[in-house]
This record gives sequence, structure tokens and C-alpha cells, in this order.
Amino acid sequence: MSLIDSHCHLDSAEFDPDRDAVIQRALDSGVEHMVAIGTGSGPPDLEAGIRLADKYSAFYATAGVHPHDASKATPANLRHLEELLSHPKVIAVGEIGLDYHYDFSPRETQKAVFIEQMAIAARARKPIVIHTREAWDDTLALIEQHWTPHRIPGIMHCFSGGPAEAQRALDLGFYLSFGGIVTFPKALDVQDAARAVPRDRILVETDAPYLAPVPKRGKRNEPSLIVHTARKLAELRAETFESISQATSENFQRLLAPGA
Repeated sequence: MSLIDSHCHLDSAEFDPDRDAVIQRALDSGVEHMVAIGTGSGPPDLEAGIRLADKYSAFYATAGVHPHDASKATPANLRHLEELLSHPKVIAVGEIGLDYHYDFSPRETQKAVFIEQMAIAARARKPIVIHTREAWDDTLALIEQHWTPHRIPGIMHCFSGGPAEAQRALDLGFYLSFGGIVTFPKALDVQDAARAVPRDRILVETDAPYLAPVPKRGKRNEPSLIVHTARKLAELRAETFESISQATSENFQRLLAPGA
């Protein structure tokens, strides 16, 4: 069975010594496609994902301004983002949202850039990939106001909430993408959410090089390790690994790569 890593950062410098080998290990492990998240180091460079997608056939890409980098974004950067969405391998805008844990950009700036990127995505009819940390209420309120009326789906990347946050996101039309956190023994709320998510709204990811799953926790994450996350999801949901692989791949194709 094949898997799809719906969110990874293989542009990261951690992969400079062995990127080709990392990609080959992923393919050998049954990872059919990977999504290179295009936030990179922030504006003005918004093409980190596109560079990988242009070089490697197994990659799709996103483009967007991460909330950490919101204060770097200029009107020209956002116009360029809109232009990048016409690239044939750019399938979503992201990762975008709010991060109140680090506050690397002022919160009001984060909100403004988030709202503008939702407008850009809506004009292009592209899904959005959401990053939210310690900002659930504001994130969901802005989505409800500025995104839901467009009736375009999106992804809650590296879902870290519990059943209540999961239901709120599902009610707004989002898919939930689970990464290595769901394998952590103390992540009981995330595991409860994973059990409850409808089969047709679940995705898997690595967020590589971050958040490697058990049994590789603390190591550099990479797409080949997604098999551990998928196996944990199967265990939690009393499904087979093959069933989870099929469902998450079908969901990805329906949401992000129709006709691919």
C-alpha cells in the first residue's frame, strides 16, 4: 500500500547532506507523494516548496507565509504569492495561521496576514493549510468569518487538539492531518480525536524534520517514518494499516490533487 506525506519541510538545511537519500528511503517505504511546504525562511522567498516540486516528480508544493514570518510580509510579497498559485504543482496555500506560543510576529500582524492569505487562496480556489498553536479560538473564529463562506476545504496541519477542537474544525469543513504527536504516550487528547475523526476527513504527515514519531522520537524526522504514524492511527481506530493507507491517500487525492 502507498502513503502520502501531506506536510514536510524537505527544503530544511537538516536535509542538505542527504536529501536524495531521504527521498529514496521514502519511496522505498511506500510513500507515493510528499507535499513540500513552501514557507521556507519566509518572505521574500516563497518558492522553497516549488523548487523541490520542480526537481522531484514525487512532490507537490504549497506556498505561503508562516505566522512566524508575518511581520516580514509586504504587499509585494503577497502579490507574488498570488502569482505562484498558478504553478501546476502548487496545490494549496500554507502553512498559514496563528502562533501565540512564540509570538515571533505581533498577533495583530499575524491576523492581518492570515486574513489576506485566506482571501488570496479563495480567489485561486485553493485549499489552505493551517498552523495554529495556543490560538485555537482566534484561528477558528477568523476561519469562520473569512474562509468558510467560500466553501473551500482546508487542512488542520499536525493536529494537536482534542475532540472538541476536532469537531469545531470538522464543522468548518476541514480535514485533520495527524503527525508524530499522535504516537506520543501522553498525547491522549490527540489520540481521542484521532479515534473520532470520520474516515473521509483524515490525513497523515511527518512535518519533517520535526516531531519524529515513536520509536524515533527525538531524532530527525523524515517522510519514510510516516509508516509509524499510520500504524498508530490504525491501532487507535481498530483498523488495518492498509485501510488507513488507502483512506488517507484517497482523502488527499480528493482534497488536494483531483485528477492527478
